[in-house]
Amino acid sequence: MMLTTATNPTLDDRITGSLIGAAVGDALGGPVEGYTPEQIAERHGGRVQGIVGPWNGDDWRTARPIAPYHKGDGHITDDTLMTHALIRVYTEVRDHLDAYAVAGHLVPDLMTRPRWIPELEAEALPLQRIFLAEKWLVARLHYGHHDPREAGAGNIVNCGAAMYMAPVGLVNAADPRAAYAEALDIAGAHQSSYGREAAGVFAAAVAAACLPGATPASVVDTALGLAKDGTRAAIGAVAEAAAAHTDFETALVPLRTAVAPFDTVGPDYRAPSLAARRPSRLHSIEELPIALGMLLIGGGDYRRTVLGSVNYGRDCDSIATMAGAIAGALGGETAVPRDWAKSVAEASRLDLHAPARELAAVVREVFVRDRERRRAHEAAFARLTGDAR
Repeated sequence: MMLTTATNPTLDDRITGSLIGAAVGDALGGPVEGYTPEQIAERHGGRVQGIVGPWNGDDWRTARPIAPYHKGDGHITDDTLMTHALIRVYTEVRDHLDAYAVAGHLVPDLMTRPRWIPELEAEALPLQRIFLAEKWLVARLHYGHHDPREAGAGNIVNCGAAMYMAPVGLVNAADPRAAYAEALDIAGAHQSSYGREAAGVFAAAVAAACLPGATPASVVDTALGLAKDGTRAAIGAVAEAAAAHTDFETALVPLRTAVAPFDTVGPDYRAPSLAARRPSRLHSIEELPIALGMLLIGGGDYRRTVLGSVNYGRDCDSIATMAGAIAGALGGETAVPRDWAKSVAEASRLDLHAPARELAAVVREVFVRDRERRRAHEAAFARLTGDAR
């Protein structure tokens, strides 16, 4: 494995930084998910600056609405469980994925193979931890036998598919358009409308962050170049608002104001409106635009980007997962604070490096296959056109 320079991380380092960065962001955001910035500051005596304990302290087992999940103390949530599950599918298939891979590999993994679930502090099937929007995969594909390419239709439209698409961006590292297309195909089994669109754009952003010389601005420009409809408009509005800030503290309200017209959940995250999470070409999930906004405000710095995402509140574990994945891909593993990564790995009882090593091997194999396919196409096209060059 090649060594990394401070200014140009290698592919392996970017993969490691992205996946560990996503897991750490997830763990930092979990205990304050669903609350407002004001509530978070009141509960913690100021802004969250690192790993914190459960919102309800020792009463986490019974306190609503979180029970029975031990969110906090460095525990990853379903965002990382699903990310690692998708990596396991890549290690089995060892090629690009599509919606049929979700039905044939991801769903059985969720249903049949017990894993350590940090928030439950027990071995359990991932299916017993994931949210209803992810259980939809099992209901539609395993029990309903729907066409995998269309199974996402009818599910609530949220960030459920987008939150675990970082591996797709890494498999297509430095090729955002291919990452976008592959994520849209995979996500068709899970989501529709702007939820599916966000999955494609997030994967593209991760792929763009792997380009040598990439910056937060170039990542956001790539996202804007690929995003459609309300997703593109929301990213543009948040990016414009972010341009006026260099510190997340002053940006918390402006960013929420910028994304609000595109967000269907409404001002009270725990009491969504009747129109929430329905398909629409006019709307967007909140999490991806805010993650990109925090990336711009933080200048790509992992700590500033992720802490801004965490202190934004609302669905901040998913916001910090996405922001952490992109910032980690930009800066490599050293961008992620070592003490945070160590604490999350120990608390969650996970080897955070293992998925990165496995995916890095797959990425290289897929690239070789892609090159062979491209050369076969070039040769066939040359014969068709009579161009022997």
